[in-house]
Amino acid sequence: MKRKFLAGALSVALGASIAFSGAPSYSKADAAQNKYIVLFKEQSNLPAGYSNTIAKAGGKIESKLDKLGAVEVVSDNPNFLNEIKKSSAVQDAGVQNIVYPEQTIDAEALSLTEAGEAADLYQSLQWDIQQVTNNGASWNLPGGTGKSVDDKDIVVAVVDTGIDYTHPDLKNNYAYGKSFVPGYPDAMDQNSHGTHVAGAIAANGRTMGVGPELKVAAYRVFGPTGGAETSHIAEALLTAADDNVDVVNMSLGGYDWFQNPDYATKDIVADVRLFDRAIQYAINKGVTVVGSAGNNAIDISSPGKLSGDDNGATHRSPSSQTMIRVSAGGALKNLAYYSNYGVGKIDVMAPGGDLGPNYDPVTKTGRDNSYLALATIPGGGYGYKAGTSMAAPKVAGLAGVIIAQHGKDALKPAQVKAIIQQSAEDVFKPGYDENSGFGLINAVNALNR
Repeated sequence: MKRKFLAGALSVALGASIAFSGAPSYSKADAAQNKYIVLFKEQSNLPAGYSNTIAKAGGKIESKLDKLGAVEVVSDNPNFLNEIKKSSAVQDAGVQNIVYPEQTIDAEALSLTEAGEAADLYQSLQWDIQQVTNNGASWNLPGGTGKSVDDKDIVVAVVDTGIDYTHPDLKNNYAYGKSFVPGYPDAMDQNSHGTHVAGAIAANGRTMGVGPELKVAAYRVFGPTGGAETSHIAEALLTAADDNVDVVNMSLGGYDWFQNPDYATKDIVADVRLFDRAIQYAINKGVTVVGSAGNNAIDISSPGKLSGDDNGATHRSPSSQTMIRVSAGGALKNLAYYSNYGVGKIDVMAPGGDLGPNYDPVTKTGRDNSYLALATIPGGGYGYKAGTSMAAPKVAGLAGVIIAQHGKDALKPAQVKAIIQQSAEDVFKPGYDENSGFGLINAVNALNR
């Protein structure tokens, strides 16, 4: 069943529905690449003699994550994992996962002729930003635009495909960019995903973000196409935390299938734990971490059920309990048809867009693109997308304005998370539910607490 799940999800056409983008790339072909993650028991540094330990097992260090107690290793020794695990200093070692940006429902880019050269696109088309800000009412509250009470920049790191930092709606709020993509030193977005995410956070022009005076920083982990190794994403998270950003948005992810027949469970868990260490490192440094729940319309609360007829457990990744995990809602405050859900796996819901109340995901009829989310795309344009990728940055923007209201470094991430949860609007069951978590985010409620 697991193989059917992966294959079926991958076959869905982009633009008509959601394409599955987070499948772990574990296969026998990948095994031939011999690339591994080694985690040492010391979580905040690398132990003495670690390089000799790697070399004796037949490995070569490709990159180091010193502050996470981890290294990325390549090896042509087929017994490398067995050899390295003999070391008493090693906690876990295993194959490295590939993580992808969440794929989205897309529509044709908005024609500027159609929109009108001087049109205010926020007023006419951005129902999602209006929903979060109560038609801009939150911008009139202290910190509501993202301008901090202590005049310090509140920075949201966008760990994604990069940002078009020349876009007229973003360039004044662009702080800086860094790339972790081999062969791509520039943080310029060559995909559109990251620019759309950044616009939802801090656009200030024809379109608006939740916090139009927040700053966004690009931590590019994806090239024009394809995925990124977990170690590169972990490095981006670590770097963002050391750069003293305030919030990290990760509209990315996948699934880790334990007991994949190509790999033993013990050979997969290292990758999972590296992600968890990186997230926790950022949170311990005072960074609020936000992530998307995924776009497969599945209950992610039961790892056993996710594996279907196969053995073992399948987990959404990343899914740390300490980050803020976001499901996607529509313009009618409904759960978007593609959004993942699950008790204990969703913290809040935010508008991510869908295809309207008449859309049938089975027959793919009744599509209405006006229910998608409009935001910035590269080249100075605007485009429609939908996905939990579009929901998460609304929460990241809300986290930013909450921090702005209190002052930089004044709140701990757990406090920011609690404010977001406690101020959310009940849209389904009273209290907590599996679809929206604690409810639909509401910037006015959050800033009036």
